[in-house]
Amino acid sequence: MGSQAEDLETLFEMAVEEDDRDAFDEIEEGVRSLQGLLEAATLQSMLSAPDDTKNAIVSIHPGAGGTESQDWAEMLMRMYLRWMESRDYAFDTLDLQPGEEAGIKSVSIEVSGEYAYGYLKAEAGVHRLVRISPFDSNHRRHTSFASVSVLPEIDDPGDIDLNETDLEIDVYRASGAGGQHVNKTSSAVR
Repeated sequence: MGSQAEDLETLFEMAVEEDDRDAFDEIEEGVRSLQGLLEAATLQSMLSAPDDTKNAIVSIHPGAGGTESQDWAEMLMRMYLRWMESRDYAFDTLDLQPGEEAGIKSVSIEVSGEYAYGYLKAEAGVHRLVRISPFDSNHRRHTSFASVSVLPEIDDPGDIDLNETDLEIDVYRASGAGGQHVNKTSSAVR
């Protein structure tokens, strides 16, 4: 990119000296090309974490607030699904729990595509909506919250070997209901 910028600068100086309009058009095209390369390099540097290239799993859960928060969670889900469609990301709804009146109780979506986790990881956190509730007959203002978590899809770790010496197993007598039997046998394990 540096040599391309230097070439454009030299061409600009020559075009100014000779008042060459065709050269200015060529410079303008070169600057646009250089700007595109710069934007791509900037994006590449922002998405350089090890997991950024992986697929993602997005989970949305409404906060306190009942139907209002469930409706807000559904709005977020629709927004993310439309964004995924616009980027041509493949997605699969892993789990969807609809609300009783409106909205959703929870949803988990698997997103597949180039840099899916890198783009979506910034969406993790609590999202807030303040609006006049359509579910309130008194038309009061309500604040709704929804939690969004974004996790990278992990690679298959293969077989996991556990060393027996690393395990600690304690057996002791249980407490609670069970009568005399719980006092005689060590049936609780941790």
